[in-house]
Amino acid sequence: MNHVYYILSATVLLFGLNACKPPHHPRNPNYGIIKPKIKYAPTQKNLDKMVKELQGKPYVWAEEGPNNFDCSGFTYYMYGSMGIEIPRVAREQAKQGRQINVNELIYGDLIFFDTERRHRGRITHVGMYLGNGWFTHASTTEYEIVYSNLNTSSYYKKRLRICRRYLPKKNTLLREEPVQKTFKPWERKEPTSIPKSPHISTIGNFYIQVGSFTDKPHHDLLYKITKLGYHYKLIQFPIQGKNISKLLIGPYSSKSDAHAVLRNVKQQIQKSAFIAEIR
Repeated sequence: MNHVYYILSATVLLFGLNACKPPHHPRNPNYGIIKPKIKYAPTQKNLDKMVKELQGKPYVWAEEGPNNFDCSGFTYYMYGSMGIEIPRVAREQAKQGRQINVNELIYGDLIFFDTERRHRGRITHVGMYLGNGWFTHASTTEYEIVYSNLNTSSYYKKRLRICRRYLPKKNTLLREEPVQKTFKPWERKEPTSIPKSPHISTIGNFYIQVGSFTDKPHHDLLYKITKLGYHYKLIQFPIQGKNISKLLIGPYSSKSDAHAVLRNVKQQIQKSAFIAEIR
């Protein structure tokens, strides 16, 4: 009798855990459009705030927030929360706004893709550009809101079709996160030796982003990362005449592998570290 009780309890627990995650493609999608409440002024700063708050939210077909999103529902929600009305679906979003070239992209611009197996030029996916190739989107493969990178992903490079700007002109360019001020390279000498990491890998699309820095991260931080056994990568790009460096730990072959390391990175190195996908 006790065995039956334990089996039933385990089944109920498993069902409860699965029920916490909504289905990616519900049998009866809610096609009613919920217009978001206006909470912010239309600025890059407020977009940046929402981007950070919404990372990791579940992908659910035909949803536009505030807790679940499909790709165009994600962009519709963010812009609608700033009082900017844009169409609800990606193919219509791609027809409005000001068309721009890839080399003109700035934070907040929308980028549109044809993700069908047979490329027919139809718009099927949308993301929001963040800078240096990075963009955020409700992924139909990861089934949550993630970061990806145009510069390192042949998949997204080949499928990019059009770029649009909806945000008003008068804005101050933003970085993806607050930049931490560091010492200039000549203000402190680099340690004479840095131990090699036992976890060096060249395979994988998932990284743990530790931070963004003016110029380069401090040598002591890089030394600490390698001393703890991690492999790091620096991605540099200019913003408003300054060199910005993104410090990434990895790569990892799967998101679960990165998650397994993330907790330790937050405890040992940077509390605000998060997972970024580069394809």
